[in-house]
Amino acid sequence: MQLTPLALTPDHDIPAPLLTELAALYASNREFHALSGDFPNPDDIRPEQVAVALADELANPDVEVLLARSAGRLVGVAITLDRHPDPADPDPWIGLLLIDAGAQGKGYGRQLAGLVEDRFRAAGRTAVRLAVLDANPDGLAFWKALGYTVIGHRADLQLARPCSVLRKQWGEDSGEEPGGEGPA
Repeated sequence: MQLTPLALTPDHDIPAPLLTELAALYASNREFHALSGDFPNPDDIRPEQVAVALADELANPDVEVLLARSAGRLVGVAITLDRHPDPADPDPWIGLLLIDAGAQGKGYGRQLAGLVEDRFRAAGRTAVRLAVLDANPDGLAFWKALGYTVIGHRADLQLARPCSVLRKQWGEDSGEEPGGEGPA
């Protein structure tokens, strides 16, 4: 899997062919979007809506949109936040990890999460956080299987949806060996 940051045009737009790919990926996840309420109609997610959603994310200079490709095909997207708005929170965040529905169950989600964690490790970060909607038990199970621990519950900052906050720590304090393989 190849992971690359989203590259915008000189006019700060998403290139049209890429936007088409992203819209298809988002639209393939109808159940998640019905649950999240991020789009007005999860059965009709349009490229212009995806462009607006990503532009809103990228308005924050601490946000990075990462594209995951396998054999040239867009199979996933991750949105990360280097610094949370809460100054007491030292960790970076995974704001979204979305795998094309047709590619789910093939290990891409686990692989993409690992690559995102590797990026944070390489930047000297010792942990990462994320929030999972309380109404998404499959999402919670996925992240727990990857070693994330629930550290709290709160409403998300955008739509006040109830969420579980999870954290994964690595390095000296976690008992995990460098490279993310867990305790020896």
